[in-house]
Amino acid sequence: MALEQLSDVVQRCQALSDDSYTPEDHDVFSVSGRTCIEEGNSAQVLSLVLDEKNQDMVRCMGWTLLPPLIQVLLKKRDEKPSPCLAIFSHLLQTCRPKELLIGLLEQLEHEDPDTIAESLHLLLNPLQKVLLCLGSRKASSLGMTLSSVLDQLAKLPLPHTKEQEEDDVFSLCRCCTDLMAFVKPFVHETRQNLLSSENTNKKAGEQGGGRAAEDELQTELLKFSMKTLSHPLLELQLRDPDTLAVSPLRDFATEILNTLRAIGESVSSLVFQPLLKRKQVLGFLEEEVRYPKESLASLAHLVFVHHLAADSFPSVFSSVFCLRCNMEHVCLLLSRTEESRIQKGLELYEKSLVRLEDGSLPADLLQIKTFLTVPQNLVKVMTMCPQHDLRTRGLKVLQLSIDKFDTEAKYNFFQYMLKTSRHSGVEGYIIKNIKVQIDAALQPGNSNVWFEGSQLLPLLRKVLSLPDGPETDLLQYLDRVMESLNLLRYLVIRDKVTDNQTGIWTELYKIEDTFLKPLRVGVNMSRAHYERELHDTRATKRGKAKEESVISVSVGSEKLPNMTSDSQIQALHSALHTFDMIESVLVRIEELTAGKENL
Repeated sequence: MALEQLSDVVQRCQALSDDSYTPEDHDVFSVSGRTCIEEGNSAQVLSLVLDEKNQDMVRCMGWTLLPPLIQVLLKKRDEKPSPCLAIFSHLLQTCRPKELLIGLLEQLEHEDPDTIAESLHLLLNPLQKVLLCLGSRKASSLGMTLSSVLDQLAKLPLPHTKEQEEDDVFSLCRCCTDLMAFVKPFVHETRQNLLSSENTNKKAGEQGGGRAAEDELQTELLKFSMKTLSHPLLELQLRDPDTLAVSPLRDFATEILNTLRAIGESVSSLVFQPLLKRKQVLGFLEEEVRYPKESLASLAHLVFVHHLAADSFPSVFSSVFCLRCNMEHVCLLLSRTEESRIQKGLELYEKSLVRLEDGSLPADLLQIKTFLTVPQNLVKVMTMCPQHDLRTRGLKVLQLSIDKFDTEAKYNFFQYMLKTSRHSGVEGYIIKNIKVQIDAALQPGNSNVWFEGSQLLPLLRKVLSLPDGPETDLLQYLDRVMESLNLLRYLVIRDKVTDNQTGIWTELYKIEDTFLKPLRVGVNMSRAHYERELHDTRATKRGKAKEESVISVSVGSEKLPNMTSDSQIQALHSALHTFDMIESVLVRIEELTAGKENL
């Protein structure tokens, strides 16, 4: 039935010009043609499509056969050439490019990853041919196509292991390879246009219209490159050649950077964009839309961590300048919550720091906002990130950054961190670093004005204090309190009263009033509170010996999950042991200082 309807409409249209076809003719041809293909009569459809007398009609209506053809081809990718493939090829040669483009793009939309990969593999080459037929009018169509392709690419799962990339289990590698083959002629055309423009600058006024078209093509390729840097490249974990010799994803990243260079973008200027003023290009997108910050951060990671495009990167930039630029990118990446971005931020920061000598960064850099914001972001990573490896790496990078500051910068940095971190563990870590710097300053020949004498005292006052006086929650602030006590014990042992290099002995009476006495009061208050809690819990347990009671308890300011009486008793014993530990160090300090203040 459908074949007869198709034959009838084809025969009727042979005698008409293409502008005489009625809407009914279009509908009958489309519906009957699709039905024939779906029912397996594609050989008869091929015969009609190839008939010379039907070419006007095929040129006008043939694109409507694309949906069933593509569905059949997607299902039979492994079979020998079929009539459907022959019909498809003939339609690409005969139909009008704009209609073909619409029909092909409609068939790109899928949700299933396997179908997405097969669809891209099948349709990218035909889409390329259609776009090339559009001549100078193709820029907006290319942009629409690339946007659709990247939207589909974003639906594919990412490989997380070396084996997944080697086996291309999600077909992402093949799709990325196909995509770069797709854009290649358009990149080449843009490159040729740029070279031609450079050679004919004197005639630019005469070629205004042509130049606008070239700029549009360049802009679409730039948008594509920027979007690709954000996804998938920012989310992928690329592997270096020594880990994976042949990596399609690393090759894809390299080709994106090559594309940027080919369309007239300087990789170094893009990486250093936060500090280098770029030319204003009239008629283009706003700068932050044209060069998205996340894409530039991804680019910096590719350059400095994976050393891509290193051959085009000038070596005149100092390591400090590179760090200053990369701090903008690091700040952005570490402010995100996605683990892939945090990891890349840590990697980029680490790679930027290892290029520097220890003690080489001056204090002036701490006047730059990012040099203060990045440590705050690091603290969030170290204390809040659910991934243990990232927390550990965050601490490693924090220490590396401390090592690169000179003594004045370290001093100012420690002041800032004690003021802003609001986390006992981080404050304890900073105090431990302060002890290291004081110890270094007290070594023969290493004297410096920042970690001894009068300059050190303001920092010590910050360290040797309790956030809330005697009411300070000692369990919550345990790390800070213990490191403060350890520092004070070290100072009274290491710095003799007669030398007083650190000024600790002239400051000791103030420290006793502002730190040691309030701490002892706090320990006594806390011990009394927890001993009472322990007594009450034991009494409750004895009163309900036959049933296992479930109790809610708070340790510090944190409310713990419901626990049994035995568990609560164990937690309270642990707290009391902590207070004993604090008191033992307090007693030792009192022993060391007894009588020495009057010497």
